[in-house]
Amino acid sequence: QVQLVESGGGLVQPGGSLRLSCAASGSDFSIYDMHWHRQAPGKQREWVARITRTGIINYENSVKGRFTISRDNAKNTLYLQMNYLNPEDTAVYYCKAVRGLTDYWGQGTQVTVSS
Repeated sequence: QVQLVESGGGLVQPGGSLRLSCAASGSDFSIYDMHWHRQAPGKQREWVARITRTGIINYENSVKGRFTISRDNAKNTLYLQMNYLNPEDTAVYYCKAVRGLTDYWGQGTQVTVSS
């Protein structure tokens, strides 16, 4: 099975940028479809973006044009470049690996957008 560790979160001002990373280990990263989810305080976890093992990319509507998901299979790493951040993007961000009916989650990284 795959282990996932997110990093790159932090405090950023509105309009700023952050790049999240999700390092995978323990399995062949390239066989997984990879997703980013987020959970804001008091809200349910929501899906943000995905990149499949074949490179198909999809985004949740509120992040289209601002966030970019990518993967580097040689480095076993998933990325989320987040631009034009606003306070509504404040959440814990999680990466998820999917293979068939099985999901693997990281522990999350906090992103806070505030002036």
